[in-house]
Amino acid sequence: MNFENLNIWCWIIPSLVGIISGILGYLIGKGKDSTYVDNSEELKSLEEKNEKLKADLEACQKKMKTVGSTSKSKSAASLAAAAPAAAIAFDANAAKAAFGKKIKQDDLKVVEGIGPKIEGLFHNFGIKTWKTLSETSVDKCQEVLNSGGDRYRIHDPASWPMQSKMAYEGAWKKLAKWQDEHKGGKF
Repeated sequence: MNFENLNIWCWIIPSLVGIISGILGYLIGKGKDSTYVDNSEELKSLEEKNEKLKADLEACQKKMKTVGSTSKSKSAASLAAAAPAAAIAFDANAAKAAFGKKIKQDDLKVVEGIGPKIEGLFHNFGIKTWKTLSETSVDKCQEVLNSGGDRYRIHDPASWPMQSKMAYEGAWKKLAKWQDEHKGGKF
C-alpha cells in the first residue's frame, strides 16, 4: 500500500466536498426570495402619532398652568362663592369594568407609573386623593419623587396629574385607553 497517494486523497476529497457544498449553498440561497419586510411606513406613522400626543400633552400642561395661575390670584372665599365644589361620586363598578379588577377609591396606584412606595411618598406630602394629585403640578410631583432618593428620580410624573384627573372624574374607559396607548405611562 502506498501511503503517499492516500495522503493526497485525504486532502483532495474533503476540499472538493467543501467547494461543492459551498457552491450548492450559494445557488440555493440565491434562488430564494428575500424576506425583507419594510416597516418604515408604520414607523413613520407611529412617530407622527407620538409627536401629536406630545403636543397634546404640552397644550394640556399649558392650559393647566394658565388655569392654575388664574385660580391662585383669586381669594379662597371668592373662589368658593363663584363655584361651589361638587364631589364626584366614585363608581367602583365602572372602574372594575374598565380595568378588569377591583379599584379602591383614591388608590393612587391606578395611575400608570405609581406603585406602593411612590404612593407612600405622596401620602407623606399630604397627597392622598386623585383630586389632590390632579391639582398637583408636575414640578411638585417631581419634588415628591426627589424626596425618596435617587431610585425615584428616574420616574417621569408628567402625565400623573392628568391620569388622576381622569380617575377622579370617573373617566375610566378614557383612562384605560390612554394607559394602553402609552405603555409604561411614557409618551
